[in-house]
Amino acid sequence: MKDRRVQKTETRLRSALTSLIRERGAYDSIVVKEILARANVGRSTFYTHFRDKDELLASSIHEILSPARSEPLPALAQSYERILCFGLSMFEHLQQHRRQHACGGGVRMDSRSRDILHEHLQSVLVELIRKDVEQCLHTRRKTSGSVPASVLIQYVASAFILVLNWWVDTDSSLTPREVNDLFRALILPTLITTLEC
Repeated sequence: MKDRRVQKTETRLRSALTSLIRERGAYDSIVVKEILARANVGRSTFYTHFRDKDELLASSIHEILSPARSEPLPALAQSYERILCFGLSMFEHLQQHRRQHACGGGVRMDSRSRDILHEHLQSVLVELIRKDVEQCLHTRRKTSGSVPASVLIQYVASAFILVLNWWVDTDSSLTPREVNDLFRALILPTLITTLEC
């Protein structure tokens, strides 16, 4: 467990970055100096916690995903459910931002910034999914098919980004639960036949 002061500092930094992204709609234009001013944190303190703003962004994504990943699975749940547990919480988080934008609570993000954010999101998902897939494979000892684990991991993360982009680009009226069901419908057959776990 992190010290409370460390947690508080990191929370302030994540919040500062999020608010700047929401106000500007452009991730590239944000510099560390602005994050420090918004969070009221010194430069040396920032670099004690994070290498750069990209690492701060990755930390923010981990923080969003943390509650869903810390919840225990139901007793009868298939082990592949751990691999997909991030979906609903991420769609719900993004829905909040969509609502805020619709109510005039921020600038629409430019496409380059969105691509950067989704690239970081995909990297974090690959990291998290890898642990779950490896655990599932360790339990089963092997995959049932010829799909390498690394391909499966990238496939799940990429499919999530694809569905996310479709949901945002089409301004779909699907609820977070419905769009998560769509994501699961695309992914589950592959997970079940490949992992058989």
